[in-house]
Amino acid sequence: MAEAKVIIKYIAYAIFFIPICIFLFLLGFVKSAIFSPFVFLVIAFGDTGIVIGLWPCHLFYSIYCIIRTKKFGPFMKSALILLSPLPIAIWTVVGVLGSVIMAIYYAFVWPVMETFRAVSMEGLSVPQKLFKCLTDGTWSNVWGACTIVRDFADFSFHSYFSVMDGLLESNEKEPIELKVLQLPGCVLSAALGIVVDVIFIPLITLYKSPLLLFKGWHRLVQDLVGREGPFLETVCVPFAGLLILLWPIAVVVAIVCGVLSSIGFGCYAALVAYQEESTKKGLLYAIASVSIFDEYTNDLLYLREGSCFPRPNYRGGESSSFSLLPVKGLHEQLDGVYKKEPLLRTTSAKKRALNSIMIWDNFFKGCEQAGKDLLTKGAITTADLSAWQQSKNNQIINVGVPAYVLVDCLLRSIKSGSTGFLLGNNVEMTGLNRPEGKVFDWLFEPMSIMKEQLRSLKLTESEELYLSKLCLYSGDTVRMAAWDNGGAPPREEIRRAQLEGISRRLQGFCLTISRLPTSRRKFIQVDKEIAQELTQGSISLGSEAV
Repeated sequence: MAEAKVIIKYIAYAIFFIPICIFLFLLGFVKSAIFSPFVFLVIAFGDTGIVIGLWPCHLFYSIYCIIRTKKFGPFMKSALILLSPLPIAIWTVVGVLGSVIMAIYYAFVWPVMETFRAVSMEGLSVPQKLFKCLTDGTWSNVWGACTIVRDFADFSFHSYFSVMDGLLESNEKEPIELKVLQLPGCVLSAALGIVVDVIFIPLITLYKSPLLLFKGWHRLVQDLVGREGPFLETVCVPFAGLLILLWPIAVVVAIVCGVLSSIGFGCYAALVAYQEESTKKGLLYAIASVSIFDEYTNDLLYLREGSCFPRPNYRGGESSSFSLLPVKGLHEQLDGVYKKEPLLRTTSAKKRALNSIMIWDNFFKGCEQAGKDLLTKGAITTADLSAWQQSKNNQIINVGVPAYVLVDCLLRSIKSGSTGFLLGNNVEMTGLNRPEGKVFDWLFEPMSIMKEQLRSLKLTESEELYLSKLCLYSGDTVRMAAWDNGGAPPREEIRRAQLEGISRRLQGFCLTISRLPTSRRKFIQVDKEIAQELTQGSISLGSEAV
């Protein structure tokens, strides 16, 4: 009897699902028709105007920075100056096309997605969901379009100048110089690589395209049944279902990309020949590139490992990097941490996965709180706030304070015995519940390595305070001496160098984060909150004096 009720329930759900889905699509389409023209114009013309308007600035300032920097030698500078219009022209084309695609997506698709998302919200009554279905994706879409243009302007202007300032400030003992005598060998390697890859890579792509078609359909249907991948969120189910129907188009696009990538694979032989200072190595890569592409597509399609094509060794030696811990010991520690976590996410674990927006909000909230505390303690001043607002060379707000927050997070996680990172409000982020995405892939493992490095150092309280001060001031000895937080540098030179290395890596992470499209807008809000705290403190002190 119970099974019959369940079957009837699912049949009723299937009967009502299609009409409701059609109604929501029509409602989203009506909202798109009303608001999409304005949203499209704001994003398309706003972003395009930024790209074209900054084109002369990007070109001439890039040439100026190349001339002034000490990172490159004279021959390398000459080559970069001659080639500098090419990447800027490519950026202009990509920026204009990307802005149009983004405008189409946000103007026409986003209102429909917002309509479906309103229905899937938990904790709301039916009238509230109906109201949100009617309002979400309307004026919020217009304001969102303005925010997109603002973030793109910050990225194109402030992030660009941040990268160029880093190029100007670089002090290389041995500048990178162009190896002129190696250029003929590079040209020969690239020519052979293009000839080989343009023939074989398209053949491999066409041969494996039927596998991509049927394996893709099989995987999408599996994800639909198991509510995984693109079907994890309820709002994405209709669009992911549309993806199943349009999968052949995606396969055609993949074939075109594979054919075009053959030119890039071939040209990379020139870079190998240049890096290895050997024409022979470049020619060997030209032969091995077919095997590399074949193995990559095998991994993508879950086929057997390896390749039937030859893969000669084209590298002279293994690259090594300095580590604060022995590589073997460090990976053993990380393996020990990861073994405590399941290898696969279950459905319940996916539901408990942290939202990336929540992580970033938590991070910037921590920066805001840390900034207020540091302002109260006199570690940062109003001059630091105003210097950052005026885009002067002061990185205490957008680099020092975030690095201070990150090192505090690392130390707090170590003391609590967490396998991941203990964020603010006692939220724990581990390898199991962390958000998916390239940014978190880039951050999580290096941060885990630094955490294990700090754990192995077993810092005293004085050394922890010194590390926090080192991260805040980026090694500025004058500012570090002016603020006494109780921290003292280690007496051992090796131990001090280890702390300085960790602080530089944290500052490098934070500098990269500050260049992301949304970061400047977030940091402006943090700056306003800190300044407001200062104003309220001054008012309260004035009232007490009265």
